[in-house]
Amino acid sequence: MSALTRFLTSAKTSWIILVVTAAAAAGLFALAGSEDSETSPSVGLPSSAESVKVDELLEEFSSAEATSALVVFAAEDGALDADALALIDEKAFGELADLSRNGAVPPAQISEDGTVALVIVPLEPEPDVAEQSARAQEIRDISAAELDGVRVYLTGAEGFEVDIAAVFDGADFTLLLTTVIVVAVLLLITYRSPWLWIVPLVVIGLADALAGIVARQVASAVGIQLDASITGILSVLVFGAGTNYALLLIARYRDELRLHEDRREAMQRALRGAGPAIIASGSTVALALLTLLLAEIAGNRALGLACAVGILVAMFFALFVLPAALVLFGRGLFWPYIPRFNSPDAISRSVWGKLGRGVSKRPVLVASVGFVVLGAMASGLLFVQTGLSQNDRFLQKPEAVQGQEVLADAFSAGTTSPAIVVVPLDDADAAIAALGDLDGVDSATMGETTDELARIDVTLDASAETEAAFAAVERMRDALDVVGSGEGLVGGLDSQALDVADAQARDQALLIPLILALVFVVLVLLLRAFVAPLLLLIAVVASFFSAIGLSWWLFQSPLFGFPAIDTNVLLFSFLFLVALGVDYSIFLVTRAKEEATHLGTTQGMIRALAATGAVITSAGILLAAVFAVLGVLPLITLTQIGIIVCIGVLIDTLLVRTVIVPALAFITKDTFWWPRRPPLSDAEATRQGADALSAEQKPDVVSVGVG
Repeated sequence: MSALTRFLTSAKTSWIILVVTAAAAAGLFALAGSEDSETSPSVGLPSSAESVKVDELLEEFSSAEATSALVVFAAEDGALDADALALIDEKAFGELADLSRNGAVPPAQISEDGTVALVIVPLEPEPDVAEQSARAQEIRDISAAELDGVRVYLTGAEGFEVDIAAVFDGADFTLLLTTVIVVAVLLLITYRSPWLWIVPLVVIGLADALAGIVARQVASAVGIQLDASITGILSVLVFGAGTNYALLLIARYRDELRLHEDRREAMQRALRGAGPAIIASGSTVALALLTLLLAEIAGNRALGLACAVGILVAMFFALFVLPAALVLFGRGLFWPYIPRFNSPDAISRSVWGKLGRGVSKRPVLVASVGFVVLGAMASGLLFVQTGLSQNDRFLQKPEAVQGQEVLADAFSAGTTSPAIVVVPLDDADAAIAALGDLDGVDSATMGETTDELARIDVTLDASAETEAAFAAVERMRDALDVVGSGEGLVGGLDSQALDVADAQARDQALLIPLILALVFVVLVLLLRAFVAPLLLLIAVVASFFSAIGLSWWLFQSPLFGFPAIDTNVLLFSFLFLVALGVDYSIFLVTRAKEEATHLGTTQGMIRALAATGAVITSAGILLAAVFAVLGVLPLITLTQIGIIVCIGVLIDTLLVRTVIVPALAFITKDTFWWPRRPPLSDAEATRQGADALSAEQKPDVVSVGVG
């Protein structure tokens, strides 16, 4: 360790790490070129899901390679007149038919009240996003031409794909720019120096750029595709965690500069002091993220792999590149607040030390009040609703969503998302009869057939992705199990959404206990204790519940008005909050462990709180702000993750780490480190402190005698 820190900080060798890093970065940028991630998130259900099995069977039908655009014509006032209907049919049989897959478009379907017409345009799948968007725009232009008093919407599979691609277009750049601005401003406020903030920002910015490239290469090597939502979260995580590590290292470096005249020796000491905490913190987060590789849903696995790679890259830059960059400059880098050699110890005068001494006087009362506050914030858990429909996932409704809502109002509620049933051909008639009698089914009609299979299109009487629609899908599945050979399967949008919710529930049941166990093991290995890790884990889980409860009240407010929390938000929020939230306790308790060797548990914790209070608070506020930046992306899912993690990190930073964890340490005293015995017990430290105070107050007998 000493040889490595000397290599990173020595005047003769520190430049090597910077040159090697710059060369490696240039090579990776050249290798990656202008590679971009997929623009839209995918579902990623396992092959065992029933909706996936239906999609596989549909490949055997002649329409397997087809998609469709739904063009909705809605009268602005009253019903569509005869001229408008004639013009719509003319478009359907003319220019729209020319764009269709087989040169034909079915006649328009008219709602019972005559206010809405629906034209279904069969299309060939278009993998190129730009070509697909151009074709969609052509359909819009043709459909809207010469129609006065009629609103036109493009929706359906084609409409949603185009709109999702559009809302993510440029989202990565917007997210990155906003994140950089937020981090730069907060670093400037934290350091109050006109140039110190530039060094960590440049280093972590380079780490973020390389993390995206490395993550895509690693994911590609194992057959995983990263979409824009994952790369967005990856960027936020690397900036947030990387800047946290930088803050911790620079704060320790500033303290050591007061004790050592040589800045390179000061950096060596800072690395030896802060390095273990950074490694423990980053390892905890990376290992917790890697548990997502056990998830059923491909999107969860992709997020876990990409973000784990990002954390490792952030750790490397914080531990290797940042120290080498900082020692290039003298103490003037901290101007105007330059840490002079032998200057007074700022830790002893810290407001956080005063807070620690105050908490130590009544720790039971403080801990009790702290947990009561957490419980009050967690009250929203009693009312949380989960599951967002496709129409509810956008912050601003795109055209495809608006079109779906118009269709749902004008036609049967399930018209916009019919269920697709595939049965053996011999069972088709019996299946239609059985499905038609079910509660929640509006109609069941025969579709395409092959030599062995039949497709049945089922219209539900419930809106898409609602509890009623899910219940109808489950009844259909149960009914088909006893029809003929029992091989009938239910697919479609509602079936897929139900399968996603079930898979997410299974992932949560597996991964949440696994993450807790993993974090606990890491804490035990780091602290060589059992009581402290258990108390830290209880505190951070309590803060997670508080963050969810408080966020739910916020989501229900007029400011957001979200109807529910998306199915994957709870798992991701738990992962980030437990892994990142425990970071701050790690930073605090590892310093307390260091100080306790010569001060005892109580005074060691007070000293640790005084030493780390300012930097951890700054780090927590910065991380919370960075995650809040996810709100600039267009999906409600990402906004919800950002808000929950933001609130949770602030709770961890300002309440759990500041008050509750120190209070628990003061209550348990030396038992906090059980089964390890601290070198200096709390009782011995108290006695030594009393003896020292007594010695200071005792009169100098020799001096008196001589006088």
